[in-house]
Amino acid sequence: MYDIHEFLTPINIAAINNDEGYNESQLAGFIKIYENEFPDLTGIDIVIAGINEFRGDGFIAQEDAADAVRRQLYQLYSWHKDISVADVGNIKCGATLADTFAAVKTVVGELLESGKTVILLGGSHDNTLGQYYAYRDLKKIIEATVIDATIDLKSESPARSQNFLMEMLTSEPNVIKHYNHIGFQSYFVHPRMLETMDKLRFDCYRLGKAKEQIEEMEPVIRNSDLVSFDIAAIKYSDAPSSACSPNGFTGEEACTLCRYAGLSPNLSSLGIYGYNPNNDIESFTALQIAQMIWYFIDGKNRSIRETALTDRQNFNEYHTAFAEVDTIFIQSKKTGRWWMELPNKKLIACSYNDYLFASNNEIPERWLRAQEREA
Repeated sequence: MYDIHEFLTPINIAAINNDEGYNESQLAGFIKIYENEFPDLTGIDIVIAGINEFRGDGFIAQEDAADAVRRQLYQLYSWHKDISVADVGNIKCGATLADTFAAVKTVVGELLESGKTVILLGGSHDNTLGQYYAYRDLKKIIEATVIDATIDLKSESPARSQNFLMEMLTSEPNVIKHYNHIGFQSYFVHPRMLETMDKLRFDCYRLGKAKEQIEEMEPVIRNSDLVSFDIAAIKYSDAPSSACSPNGFTGEEACTLCRYAGLSPNLSSLGIYGYNPNNDIESFTALQIAQMIWYFIDGKNRSIRETALTDRQNFNEYHTAFAEVDTIFIQSKKTGRWWMELPNKKLIACSYNDYLFASNNEIPERWLRAQEREA
């Protein structure tokens, strides 16, 4: 692995826990932490790295943003002995935003190449670009999902955090096969922007729809390689560091979405952005993010027990037909999750509701959208 510690600053545990120490069952005792020596990442499943870059939001670096989350995370109790986690400290901010993105790209890219799942903590939402650049440099075609109250395509805005999606979705070379947006709030989004996203066959899920049947978001996230979560998607009362909206996902729903991300066999990086400790109240948002990470680890712990799709004896198989199309649905006997077959024999993640639609001779919208993209 490339010597990525040059791009990282170690963690001051004493400053995080005020020299109070941790007991043997807390996460701090199970996470390999870059404090004095860079940890050996052999056998590590999940690697955490902090980002304190906020110039995309018009602020200087918030040096304690990621550490504020760690202060809450390290105190939580470990229930997942089958998953190994390392924390490699904070990615150094560069002289410019572009320099920081390049550092994020390098760190994430090296970790991805070595087969690690990466969690990025903190920084403004435009740091997603550095996360994305890692895949682009690796020439890995991906499906990306952003969870946010707004769609950051505002080309007229001077704030990088409000327009970074333009570069991510349109720059060349581009490695995004498909893009999903979960939790947008309609009053924050220009109608023509949604029309454009639909013409590109990108899938956007309004907050109300996502909350009404949050389990329908699981297949969306399961198909994703990259997930970027802006805490602006969480309502103010549950994440007061973000004053985006009084409405949004609840804290429990945010944890559910992160658990879905952990469950995904495809997902290799999760970024949780937008946390500014200066705006937090009683560290509630830091604790919220810490619990989201805990649920991501919980999902990852369960995902390692899922059977490979090729091992059909561990799946229930259902043959059905709709609109003169014969297809197959399979359901895992271990986790209860569903997949459906496209005409090209490719299996994609779906839900039980998709199977019910097909059984009633109706075309599942997820099947139709996927087929349009494959055509």
